[in-house]
Amino acid sequence: MPKPQIVDVIIPVLNEQNAVGMVIDEIPKERVRNIIVVDNGSTDDTIEVAKSRGAVVLEEPARGYGNACLKGMSHIANHFDPRPDAIVFLDGDHSDYPEHIHALLEPIRVGNADLVIGSRALGRREVGSMTPQQLFGNWLATFLLKILYKIQYTDLGPFRAVSYESLLAMDMQDKTYGWTVEMQLKAAKLNMKIAEIPVNYRNRIGVSKISGTIKGTILAGYKIIQTIFRYL
Repeated sequence: MPKPQIVDVIIPVLNEQNAVGMVIDEIPKERVRNIIVVDNGSTDDTIEVAKSRGAVVLEEPARGYGNACLKGMSHIANHFDPRPDAIVFLDGDHSDYPEHIHALLEPIRVGNADLVIGSRALGRREVGSMTPQQLFGNWLATFLLKILYKIQYTDLGPFRAVSYESLLAMDMQDKTYGWTVEMQLKAAKLNMKIAEIPVNYRNRIGVSKISGTIKGTILAGYKIIQTIFRYL
């Protein structure tokens, strides 16, 4: 029988005081060793709320989703023993359903996957939870991954689980919006076992720093496309 997993969760946040507490509360604690919230320069009470819920809170002043994720990974490598079997990445805006962590971890636990993507395209989405530009961007990016890397994805959703050894093998580099697609294309290039699990998706609390602004949408789209072509 597969051994029990040691699992750590990394949650990058920026001004999520109204959501991060609920996200932490809904994470199935029986499956998770540490919840690591990485604050990316919040000016509200995000840090205080996360600490009050018992999370390990780190501060990463250099802005960027990838920077926050890398900070969390560095902390795990330097402060936790033993190392985890898997890491879950989860947004702090309450758009994801943390209870899906069970489903994301299972393929890794039984040895059927190294990387598991929570696919919003395969799950149920609340009306308005993804903007038209997000839907188009996902379609374009997954189409390019299929053509260029011969791998079929349905989503670049940030809710995902990855075995710790596989994550280290990926040698993640991106510090901003290209983080998720870098992980997915590197998994393909390294011939890792990849799975997608349907996850539900709801309207986030607050305004998105990416899809909520024209500038954020353009920058994210450019970075994602740039990352796809960078690793050819």
